[in-house]
Amino acid sequence: MSLFPGAMSCKSKVAPSVDFDHSCSDSVEYLTLNFGPFETVHRWRRLPPCDEFVGARRSKHTVVAYRDAIYVFGGDNGKNMLNDLLRFDVKDCSWCRAFTTGTPPAPRYHHSAVVYGSSMFVFGGYTGDIYSNSNLKNKNDLFEYKFATGQWTEWKVEGRLVARSAHGATVYNDKLWIFAGYDGNARLNDMWTISLQDREQAYWEEIEQSGEIPPSCCNFPVAVCQDKMFVFSGQSGAKITNNLFQFEFKVYFLFRWTRIPTEHLLRGSPPPPQRRYGHTMVAFDRHLYVFGGAADNTLPNELHCYDVDSQTWEVIQASTDSENCDVDFLQMPSGRLFHAAAVIHDAMYIFGGTVDNNVRSGEMYRFQFSCYPKCTLHEDYGKLWENRQFCDVEFILGEREEKVLGHIAIVTARCKWLRKKILQARDRQKQESDESGSGSQKDSSGRSSRGPPLLEVSIREADAQPFEVLMQFLYTDKIQYPRRGHVQDVLLIMDVYKLALSFKLSRLEQLCVQYIEASVDLQNVLSVCENANKLQLDQLKEHCLNFVVKESHFNQVIMTKEFEHLSTPLIVEIVRRKQQPPPRVYSDLPVDIGTSLVQDMKAYLEGAGHEFCDIILLLDGHPRPAHKAILAARSSYFEAMFRSFMPEDGQVNISIGEMVPSTQAFESMLRYIYYGDVNMPPEDSLYLFAAPYYYGFSNNRLQAYCKQNLEMNVTVENVLQILEAADKTQALDMKKHCLHIIVHQFTKVSKLPNLRSLSQPLLLDIIDSLASHISDKQCTEMSSDI
Repeated sequence: MSLFPGAMSCKSKVAPSVDFDHSCSDSVEYLTLNFGPFETVHRWRRLPPCDEFVGARRSKHTVVAYRDAIYVFGGDNGKNMLNDLLRFDVKDCSWCRAFTTGTPPAPRYHHSAVVYGSSMFVFGGYTGDIYSNSNLKNKNDLFEYKFATGQWTEWKVEGRLVARSAHGATVYNDKLWIFAGYDGNARLNDMWTISLQDREQAYWEEIEQSGEIPPSCCNFPVAVCQDKMFVFSGQSGAKITNNLFQFEFKVYFLFRWTRIPTEHLLRGSPPPPQRRYGHTMVAFDRHLYVFGGAADNTLPNELHCYDVDSQTWEVIQASTDSENCDVDFLQMPSGRLFHAAAVIHDAMYIFGGTVDNNVRSGEMYRFQFSCYPKCTLHEDYGKLWENRQFCDVEFILGEREEKVLGHIAIVTARCKWLRKKILQARDRQKQESDESGSGSQKDSSGRSSRGPPLLEVSIREADAQPFEVLMQFLYTDKIQYPRRGHVQDVLLIMDVYKLALSFKLSRLEQLCVQYIEASVDLQNVLSVCENANKLQLDQLKEHCLNFVVKESHFNQVIMTKEFEHLSTPLIVEIVRRKQQPPPRVYSDLPVDIGTSLVQDMKAYLEGAGHEFCDIILLLDGHPRPAHKAILAARSSYFEAMFRSFMPEDGQVNISIGEMVPSTQAFESMLRYIYYGDVNMPPEDSLYLFAAPYYYGFSNNRLQAYCKQNLEMNVTVENVLQILEAADKTQALDMKKHCLHIIVHQFTKVSKLPNLRSLSQPLLLDIIDSLASHISDKQCTEMSSDI
């Protein structure tokens, strides 16, 4: 189904299709909506462990997923290296030894395994007799296992690829990619690739990497997401970091590495996982999931999730409910390292590893991904800023009077200082309009158009370039990260910081400080310091001075030409700072990180934006003031309406198809539009199930939450409200399910006050259901209870 109307012109009523198991009594645990591939609950489940008769418990092995099975190869059991191949059927939850012919790879651990086509490829690793410590060596051999025939064959490949173990491996664009690892003497950070399409023509090719290449490392995972390879943490010599790096496979990106910055994460935001090694990382949808590993002498078992789009981390809180009543199966894995993980469909499977006291595990766990469509709130408002449609304010900036367009609704929601300026300009415009009697306007291209003129707001304190960065923040809660080492970018963000201080935007202040401090290096520190001194940005100046006088930096900085041209007072200050560092001052005062886009838009909907409303939404004749720019940013239905056929009276009738939602459901939809809120009573979910299609939201995230709400939250207490909503929306399956619950729990339902306020037709429906399902004797017993 299309997410964009198309469904706008739809006049038919849309109701969800629902299946029920009526063996259920008063819960909706067995209710399933025919909705699509969206699982709404994160859930761990312990599966049957590998029986010792099938295969040993192990660590440092590999697992791969092929069709509906997990294949486990190699590893060690604490005494010996292994080279057996085990198979776990995810549908039957059963273990067996995989069928094999030919000569398998020698026993090994810390190797890699990937799937390409209908084959598994095993590369490298550490071989030998660990019990007697003899013949231990790294390998650079490549083996293929064909799933269809069980045949093992070794590829004889030309090339000088260094033998290694504990490396990273993945498949992309028909090639196997090998990165870093350990060669027996040193950790590596080279990269090699080989085509898997033609065995006869295959050869190893070293890749010339560019950008911020990760340090030499081993015992790290790699994962491919959105056509990029990601590497997280690992053992990097004496220093283990928790950096996340991404690699661009495309040649025109010059095989470039980029360190993913965390400087944009404000205090209070979930931090990245601790530095670690021996962990797993898998990709699913737009997320990376990191589990386990050894982190500073601990074995944590939190599951961390990284959103590639928003570049944010979070710790997953798994649901404790389950369709399986056996509590034993609800356990999440204990902390472990050198385990292995793979993804099948919408779940991650984790097997084995080393747990407490160096014990090898034979456990298998399944993690059900919750696959909500992402929240597009920030992107939608960002597109409104980029497209500059429906602008109603023009900022006149600086001495050069440069002009920047914007939207009153967004700006007044986010910045009190600019809100005051806009109110003053609006009063001035009204006075001038009353005096001249003029009501026409010219748009940004000079063409005449109807409606009030663009509001002109003069801001002498700001130049256009930093002001545009500030505006981007107001719409998206983000600013462009400065290019590392580019002085002009850092100086621009310093100008933005100055504006943030003037406009009292605490959140933007903190972002600018973090971005600038993270971008200061040996090449730009003096320029940044001088500019901070000129702009009287004491916190940044202090950071630069401390950076310069560091033992490892000082000699390099003072030998540069820039130091010779530094102002005398600053040179004196640097010398004094080096001779006598000031005492460190620690503050326990909380840092004001300001309000977020979500918080500001919530307050705006709840009343803070009332005086800036410019459209009336009519729900069954009742008016609800709103803001055109916000509605157009979030809904292609409203965007098309306001662009093509804006109603003359400024009023829009609200419906979803031919159905008029309840007032409560309409307010739930407005909360979703304004600030992405999805919390609502289950009865609202029935009204709004079709709203994403009719109103053309960016995706069907709202519908996914409606699905969960209807599946999990129909109870005896709210069944009458949901019955009314199902009747009004003609969701006949849901209505039938509600009547089923009412019949089987009528003693409880009959005591609900809402029963007496139901319409006569619904009361008759309940009576008919009771008559159909309850015998005369039961009716007599029930009437005596009432």
